[in-house]
Amino acid sequence: KSMEQKSWWETIKVQGGELLEQVRKLVHEGNVRRIRIKQADQIVAEFPLTVGVVGTFFAPILAAVGALAALLTDCSIEVERIGPRETPPTGE
Repeated sequence: KSMEQKSWWETIKVQGGELLEQVRKLVHEGNVRRIRIKQADQIVAEFPLTVGVVGTFFAPILAAVGALAALLTDCSIEVERIGPRETPPTGE
């Protein structure tokens, strides 16, 4: 029985100082396909992530995100994830 991989988007609001740490966490989660950094309605940066890519590949991405964090205040991170969408608990 093959499971179809669906993708879906999540938006995370962050302050500039939180940007680098949040992107670092997302990179290590494993089910993230793409990260977009937006300020207002404008995409400032977009990074495709592929499964299994680690280490030195992320150093330039994190350096770029660190530079952006110094310039941006209120921003959001749009995250394209693959796999089943997690639903919030229903309180049962």
